[in-house]
Order: sequence, then structure tokens, then C-alpha cells
Amino acid sequence: MLSAKDKTYYTGWSTDLKRRVKEHNEGKVDATRNRRPLKLIYYEACLVEEDAVRREKQLKTGFGRAYLRRRLSVI
Repeated sequence: MLSAKDKTYYTGWSTDLKRRVKEHNEGKVDATRNRRPLKLIYYEACLVEEDAVRREKQLKTGFGRAYLRRRLSVI
């Protein structure tokens, strides 16, 4: 998600994407409460929760952030 306030990205995983985006924008998540509103700009789907957690950790590394910058620059 992209913060409209400070133009920073938030990366996370959820079993219910619509609910989670709503929670972020309602200020129910400490990590993003002061960065609202947030806009969903990219997501990946996994069939197994452990894969989603593993992918989140990858995307939060330097290589993962670089991957996302390249991926999102096409949008």
C-alpha cells in the first residue's frame, strides 16, 4: 500500500485483503495510523499462509524493495 500522506510504502500479508485495507484506512493499525489514507497499489496471492509470510519477509529486504520499485515503475 502507498501512503498518500508521506508517499511511503507499507508491506504486509493478510488472509482477507479487503478487510485489512479497510482496517489500515480506519486507523486500526498502529503501523499506519498516522500515514492515512493508504491506497492498495500492488498485491500477490499465495495459496499457503507460510508462503505469504515468507514472501512478505523477502519483500522487506533490500532486494525485495528494489524488486518492488522496478515492478511498480511500470504502473
